[in-house]
Amino acid sequence: MTGDDTNYLSKEKFEELTKELEHLKTVRRREIAEQLEYARSLGDLSENAEYEEARNLQAATEDRIRIIEEQISHARIIEHTKGSTVSLGSVVVIQKQGEKEEFEYTIVGSAEANMQERKISHLSPLGSALMGKKKGETFSFETPKGLQKYKIVNVK
Repeated sequence: MTGDDTNYLSKEKFEELTKELEHLKTVRRREIAEQLEYARSLGDLSENAEYEEARNLQAATEDRIRIIEEQISHARIIEHTKGSTVSLGSVVVIQKQGEKEEFEYTIVGSAEANMQERKISHLSPLGSALMGKKKGETFSFETPKGLQKYKIVNVK
């Protein structure tokens, strides 16, 4: 992470990461240790596919533990206060100028961004254009198709 290392997370995402970390450090590490022990018992390690696989799994697991610990150590829980101004945790309903269809997005930290779940990062072009705006305001932001103009229909 560069610059501002703060990792904005919802309370749910923080708890999910904490549970995953605990599972990896206890259950998963023990399972891998057992696999390694079994693979060692098979003999020659230089041509032992089970041993190689267990070592790769161990490396991947330790890597994931390191990543989660990094995310948690820089985590800041989003304390969303209901209000009319768009901030982290806000659910925003927007409408493209001249169109009827409305789109609803939740503003989240970049670690939680997921377009399928309609969660956009506060650092994305749309997210940063929305930050600090109020219901009824119009705003525009740059997209690959050019400048897009939208209106904020609602902020929850």
